[in-house]
Amino acid sequence: MKINQGAAVLLVSLALTALGGCGLTGSADAGAGSGSGSGSGSEGIPLAGTSTSRDAADAVEKVSAELRGLTGVEGKPSEGRAGVTECAGKDPARYFQVFHPWSFYPASDDRLDEAMERLKAALPEHGWKVVRYGPDTSRNNNLGLTADHGGKKYGVSVVQMKKNDPPKLSLTVVSGCYEVPEGKEVERF
Repeated sequence: MKINQGAAVLLVSLALTALGGCGLTGSADAGAGSGSGSGSGSEGIPLAGTSTSRDAADAVEKVSAELRGLTGVEGKPSEGRAGVTECAGKDPARYFQVFHPWSFYPASDDRLDEAMERLKAALPEHGWKVVRYGPDTSRNNNLGLTADHGGKKYGVSVVQMKKNDPPKLSLTVVSGCYEVPEGKEVERF
């Protein structure tokens, strides 16, 4: 799946609006962590540490794979790759965030509710704090879930899209602000 620059900016903007930041929603443990990953970035977005863009993209995709496992339902994930965007209010030559939009299609449409419920139940057991769960304001009243992982400095937005053909869970995982290592440049992809 290829995402053009304008669509990526819109997608990340929507995800960040939904997430409110990583720790991302002002949870009490937003500053938890150790080393350079602790502390808070601008706009309430926590600092996630030092990393190259490629390594951070690999890490966010690993988080997505872990979330896929938490659904506990057989199915197929989309093949979307992670992207890199600016970190609001920070020097774009030194700071960045990564995001990973993807979808999960249960093997059987009637298992979509089960996948969402299992995800909602499993997230807190794995260090995530569910900060919003309920229908959105769309015409379809899609069920949505937003969760933060203060320790890992990630947030996730999940939307259950029952009326899609085929039905799916639409997920976007967003990181905190990374700083590129000394002597390296932020790669945008």
